[in-house]
Amino acid sequence: MQYRVDSLGITGGVTQVLRDLIHQRLGLYYDATQFDQVADRLAPLIVARGLGSFMDYYYFLKYAEDHDEWSKVMDALAVHETYFWREVDQLRAIVSHVVPELAARGRPLKIWSVPCATGEEPLTLAMLLDDAGWFGRVPIELVASDASRDAIARAERGVYGQRSFRNLPPAMKEKHFVAHDGQWKIDPDLQRRITYDIVNLVAEHEVSRHASAPVIVCRNVFIYFSDESIRRTMNVFERAMPVPGYLCVGASESLLRRSITFELQEIGGAFMYVKDATGSGPNATRFQVGRAS
Repeated sequence: MQYRVDSLGITGGVTQVLRDLIHQRLGLYYDATQFDQVADRLAPLIVARGLGSFMDYYYFLKYAEDHDEWSKVMDALAVHETYFWREVDQLRAIVSHVVPELAARGRPLKIWSVPCATGEEPLTLAMLLDDAGWFGRVPIELVASDASRDAIARAERGVYGQRSFRNLPPAMKEKHFVAHDGQWKIDPDLQRRITYDIVNLVAEHEVSRHASAPVIVCRNVFIYFSDESIRRTMNVFERAMPVPGYLCVGASESLLRRSITFELQEIGGAFMYVKDATGSGPNATRFQVGRAS
């Protein structure tokens, strides 16, 4: 179906209220210069609903409490730029330093990857854990979640194209994947190591399902969040994560001045934030973290 975005009544006032509603419900923040691309992504949803304007869609989202429609909004706006072995030094440090530390304490070992997009990050963790022999030595619960239902469906399918493999060592691809209709499918035994879930990072009741994990990999999402959205998510992490707890964010993200509970530490050559009453994670170098006044 052909349509013009401007025929759907996009104005400055509509932009503001719809942008604020998306920020409130999904945590995603867009400034005024970005909303044209948001409008382009939302326009097909408006047409599919048989609505006549962006304002009609705003009222529908605000008052209908249609969770399936919000999932479609998330699918339309989600950025799924990911690949195997992305920022792998941090994941290696988890497997080689953090997992042994937690395993020695005899505590339940849960690792949560959020947002997991189409599954490359949790599968990278699964490959590293498998190669290190951890799955056969201690019980490990590896959970992966995303707010996008479409992304989770693709992650559960476990079939990937060439772009996902641009950093993966060829030997790892050969070991863990099989050719599948011109693409590659993950080994089902490794895929079964991961439990998938749908979680909106600014919905406290959803985040709370997994926030007690001692290891949370939450990378490359806070760059799309406002400070308010980051605080909403971090408040749950701060309350729920145990001591010690290890929180990984992306290389371009920082929690400096955003948390007084977590301390930035260098562990195994990688940086992560540690909730640690003793102030010393495994082989860690400490850095001061403080919230702005």
